[in-house]
Parts: sequence; C-alpha cells; structure tokens
Amino acid sequence: MQFINQPDAENDEEWWDRFKELLDDQNDWPTQYTFKFIAPAKRTDDLKDVFGDHPIRVRESSKGNYKSVTAQIRMSSSEEVIAIYEEASRIEGVISL
Repeated sequence: MQFINQPDAENDEEWWDRFKELLDDQNDWPTQYTFKFIAPAKRTDDLKDVFGDHPIRVRESSKGNYKSVTAQIRMSSSEEVIAIYEEASRIEGVISL
C-alpha cells in the first residue's frame, strides 16, 4: 500500500511511529475515524475484508479500473487505526488517501 504523502522511508518502523504520534496528537480516543483507499477493481473484495462487518462505501472510477473505498469506524486507539492500514498494505495496488 502506498500513502499519498508517505516518502519512500528507509525505516518503515520510524514512519509508522511518526504516524502514530500524529494520530494521537490529532484525535481523542475513542473516535470516529475515516479510512479512504483506492484499489484496483479486482482487489476491492480483498480490501472490503479488511473492514469485516463495518459498513463501507464503494465508488467506481469512470473507466471502472479502480474503486474508492471509504469506511467510518469507531476506533479506540491509534494502534487500531494502524492495524487497519497495515492489513490494507498487504493488498497489491492499494493506495491510502
């Protein structure tokens, strides 16, 4: 998975630590957190599985090659948010917004 504003960090753990700090600075847990991803159309079901039974919104691109996936989920901590991003990062071609 690729984050739009994520540099090609040599130390992935360092990047996640900074992201966790940012999440903790900007959120009071628990909170409603919005996840947004773009995925190749053929990977949409894999991305849906990341969210389990939580409701998601899926929109298809004009040519149908990609789909955007948005989910609003009540999260208890930055660790829970990061776990979702890490799981989504295992899916080929997924981009986080």
